[in-house]
This record gives sequence, C-alpha cells and structure tokens, in this order.
Amino acid sequence: MPDTVTPFGEFLRASRARVDPANTGLITGGSRRVSGLRREEVAVLAGVSADYYARLEQGRERNPSGQVVAAIGRALALDADARAHLFRLAGLAPGMALDESRDRVHPSLRDLLDAFPAAAAYVLSPAFDVLATNPLATALLSPFTGTNNMVRVLFSHPAARSVFVEWTTVATATVHALRLNAGTYPDDPAVHSLIKEMLATSQQFQAIWRDQTVGSLSRAYKVFVHPRAGRIELTYQTFDVRDAPGQQLLVGTPTPGASADAAAYLL
Repeated sequence: MPDTVTPFGEFLRASRARVDPANTGLITGGSRRVSGLRREEVAVLAGVSADYYARLEQGRERNPSGQVVAAIGRALALDADARAHLFRLAGLAPGMALDESRDRVHPSLRDLLDAFPAAAAYVLSPAFDVLATNPLATALLSPFTGTNNMVRVLFSHPAARSVFVEWTTVATATVHALRLNAGTYPDDPAVHSLIKEMLATSQQFQAIWRDQTVGSLSRAYKVFVHPRAGRIELTYQTFDVRDAPGQQLLVGTPTPGASADAAAYLL
C-alpha cells in the first residue's frame, strides 16, 4: 500500500472488499484474486474513470466532489452510517465539536433514568465511559466495578466473556460504533486516546478495528449471565442526547418471563 494512503482510501478499499459482485448487476466471470469488487468495477458503478478511482483509493487524489463521493457510496452499497462516515473522511462533512458537557449528565436526564424501573438504563460518553446508571444497570454492570469504560470492559476485563454470552457480537458492534464516533468527533481526545490504547493492548480490538466497518449502536439484543441472578436477556434501544452532543442513552428491557424475573431479583 502506498505511503500516501489516507483514511478515506483505507475505508474505500475495505468497503469494496465486502461487496459481493453478484449483487451489483455487473457481468463477472473467471477467477478473482481479491475478495469483493475490483477497483475498475467500483469505477464503472460510480461513473468515474478507473484511474481517478484508483488515485482516490491510493491517496493521490484528495479532493473529490460531493457528487463523486455520493456515487461511490451508492456503488459500494454503504448504509447511512457508512455514507456519513465516508463524507466526513473526504472532508465534505464537518466533524462535531464537543464542549465540557460531553461528560456532564444533566439532572433531568438523571431523573429520566429512574423512569425505567424495570429496564437497565445508562448514559455513555462518546468514548463509551459510563456516565450515569439507574439501579438495574448498576446491578448488571457490578461484575465490572472499578472499570467504567465499556470498551475496556469488553477487551480487558477478565469477566467480560463470561458475563456477555455473545461477546463477539457485542464487542464487534462496540468497535464499529467507536470508529463512527472517531469520525464524528475528530478532535475529541478521549476517543482517540482510547483507540490508541486499545490498539496497543488488545489483538482482538486490532482485528475488529482493521475491518474499517462503522455502525451506530441503535437497536441491539444482549444476553448477560450475572453471577448472582443468572441469565438475563435484554433488548436495547439507543437514543442520542440532544442537549449533550455525543452522549447516548441506552435502555435495555428484559424479555418477559425468566429474564424479567432475574432482573427483578437484582433490584
């Protein structure tokens, strides 16, 4: 890979490797030495020259127009999060600036947490620090007392894989969301310090980070095995906190039956 490669080019290369040529409508045949699409195939789908697309991916062209970036996003079948990330990497969408409110939870939001007595509700910073919890969330996260950052919990805490039954799914989604935050808040020191730390200390984090995928947390299904209450299954929904950009409110509702009973046992 040329020394001039850019984050934009890295993201393009990783994204085209994930596209199944059979789903593009292109006539493909013969052996393929690379997974996904070839550069010239992306160029055809995006309506640009093969040379121009190659220069974008190699970092020799750094000023694509919004029209070109949009066309490439369509060619690569990027979802909304990935398209927004691509525009930010191209310098066509400004990153959001954070102020001192990034780590301060408004009193009204703390009150809202307690409005979910049967659910696990907590607030995360852009770097996935747990800023506030309601009683059930506090109980669920009690095996990780002393570590208030969910990325460090997942990749560094010895109890993570036993508490999170579907560890790979949860860890992968978390890294993808962290990459999205890194692009959205490019000047946030906590996010980038955390990424640097995890790349230096966790091979599992490195492997997931290298695939260049981005995605918001949005809706998720998680299974906890709590040392006191046993198995608890929750459906999570994530909400952006409008008066504190970068913060997210996560609310996990236990499935009816045994999970709800186990969650109630913790309270």
